[in-house]
Amino acid sequence: MKKAIGTTVLGLIVVMMLTGCAGNKNENIAAGMTAVEALDYDGALISFEAARQAGEDERLLYRGEGMAYMGKTMYAEAAQAFETALSLSSGRINGMDYDINYYLAAAYYKQGELGRAVDVYSAIIALRDSERDAYYLRGAIYAQQGNLDLAKADFDRTIALKKNDYDRLIAIYGVLEDAGFKGAGQEYLQAAMDAGTKDMTNYEKGRICYYLEDYENARTYLEKARDEGGYEAVLFLGKTYETLGDNNYAISVYSTYLESEGPNPQVLNQLGLCKMQTGDYVGALDNFQAAMNIEGNGMMQVLKLNEIIAYERLGEYKNASVLMDGYLKTYPDDEEAKREYTFLQTR
Repeated sequence: MKKAIGTTVLGLIVVMMLTGCAGNKNENIAAGMTAVEALDYDGALISFEAARQAGEDERLLYRGEGMAYMGKTMYAEAAQAFETALSLSSGRINGMDYDINYYLAAAYYKQGELGRAVDVYSAIIALRDSERDAYYLRGAIYAQQGNLDLAKADFDRTIALKKNDYDRLIAIYGVLEDAGFKGAGQEYLQAAMDAGTKDMTNYEKGRICYYLEDYENARTYLEKARDEGGYEAVLFLGKTYETLGDNNYAISVYSTYLESEGPNPQVLNQLGLCKMQTGDYVGALDNFQAAMNIEGNGMMQVLKLNEIIAYERLGEYKNASVLMDGYLKTYPDDEEAKREYTFLQTR
């Protein structure tokens, strides 16, 4: 659950309205948005500059530039672009205004300007008090700042707006755990179980039990969920056995799924992590690299970092250092990786 807030913020910020950018009128903007989606941020900025020269929609242009700068971890430039996009509003609040404000808050957050991010979320809530994401994200910042009362007020509102959203409930637990309020997070989970589980799937019950550290019941529910299909249940079932100290059975759970269903990046990654715990670094490396070879795996940053750690555990420090250099060029705001790179350069 580490880095839960930042991950959640970015997870909630999605590339929206691509079709609205399409067509001859905004063809350079459309090309820029396609580049953003492909993580080609420099190419995206070239397209947006071409859009500027062609007189295309300024608001979409600045929004796109902000997204490209976010990808390049140039958060001050991103914030400025989003602010400009907002200044070009017609004055009638619409979906794009909310969309850009969420991006703007994320840019402030990534710069460490938590107060300004809170102000943006508060403004969104003032305009639309049913914005669950704004309550959740503001609550996450309050938790990070150590203000449990304000955080819980926002999380309570988030839950009240959709009581059966157990994914969000578990995300709230993760935020509180990372902020040092694990007990408060578990109170939310226990309250959901106490309220009755008839609307929960076996997978949901299993996950909640897992985070409540009730591993025996977690295993029972997740075994049933595995039979119902889906890799998510397999992941949590395996992690439950890992927590119970049975890494060999966990490896069997992951391997059986992969043999039956074919390659899956999340399962391959967890299998690799489990093998790392048993000292099978070669096998772990094979799993990480197999996952990296799956097109559109959606978790390349995690896999690249795990690959580096596997090489390090194997004592192949030169390979690890070379890969870490490339990793930091792609993900320059990973402070933990920077510290690891400093260590590798001494080996």
